[in-house]
Amino acid sequence: MSLKRQKIPTLIAYQERQAQFYGAEAREVLDDPEYHVAKWFKLHLHPESMKLSDLPPTYDSNNNMPPPIEIPPLPEGVHLLKVYSGFLQYMYGTTRNFFCENSPNGTKIWDRLENKIIVVLCTPNGWDIEQQTFLRNAALKAGIVDSLSEAEVRIEFITEGEASVHYALAHTKTDTWLNPGAMFAVTDAGGSTVDSTLYECKSVNPLVLEEVCESECVQAGGVFIDRALQGILEDKLRESEFGDPDSVTEMVRSFERKTKRIFDDTQTLCILDFGGSRDNDRRHNILKGKITLTNAEVGMSFDDVVARIVDSVLKLMRGRPVRLFLSIKHILLVGGFGESPFLRKRLSEAFSREGTEIV
Repeated sequence: MSLKRQKIPTLIAYQERQAQFYGAEAREVLDDPEYHVAKWFKLHLHPESMKLSDLPPTYDSNNNMPPPIEIPPLPEGVHLLKVYSGFLQYMYGTTRNFFCENSPNGTKIWDRLENKIIVVLCTPNGWDIEQQTFLRNAALKAGIVDSLSEAEVRIEFITEGEASVHYALAHTKTDTWLNPGAMFAVTDAGGSTVDSTLYECKSVNPLVLEEVCESECVQAGGVFIDRALQGILEDKLRESEFGDPDSVTEMVRSFERKTKRIFDDTQTLCILDFGGSRDNDRRHNILKGKITLTNAEVGMSFDDVVARIVDSVLKLMRGRPVRLFLSIKHILLVGGFGESPFLRKRLSEAFSREGTEIV
């Protein structure tokens, strides 16, 4: 299996304040009460300005401030530095093992060059010196470097938006439009947040980009579609024996693994596989452990989240003078949820009339 196709979920499962599972293994115990899973912990490190959502103030609010974004608490007794250092240690160790096991003389090469390895960490566009200092301390605690002075040399940073452009350069035909003076947007649709940034290209070789304005961030990632579908299923199956939490959880997992990734609003019906051949409830469209959902039911799980994303990108671009707005001809859609055909379709519908292409 190609390494580049593997994505490790940013999850750590703790038991009595000690990390037990990381990544995909931690995801398997998300609903197990014996474990406390640290998730979305990137949000804890956001500067205060990024902890406010793009949504308007609530109706009964006493001030004009937008509501804070949702940040799940860390497991009790586990501080943020421990979470980050543990995850960096896991990632670094996994990388080492893969290299040593899959390269000729891998262990000897790694041991010889380890102290010269440059570690590049990709961070949100709104992060700055404070967050970089925190991550260098986490790398020190993880044993990746031996001192903070070494961390200054061997730990480097790139913004998620700029990293996305490099990825697009390698995998799309950006050479047809990415020229000095070109202005474009990058929308990074992840699991919990979606960040959109406007760039002007100053140089192609070497690549030099300049942020035109502050990024837009909205809490509307892929996990909120899972959550919306869970609510739809709970309402639908309220009078079914398969409306129990375990069955609904399995349905949502089936949705996340396949349906969410391929749904483009053209499917008439969608089938979620959650049980065995004896699990039947024809009244609720369940046959042999499979539940059938209509296009409308699945679409409802996407609608609110995708609308937020479209509004956020519109806010970013329409906040510019008309001349600049009309000169933005490309939006790079990246990130895990950025692969959603439904999201790409809705963004294309929103911006095609302006002559803007989703790349």
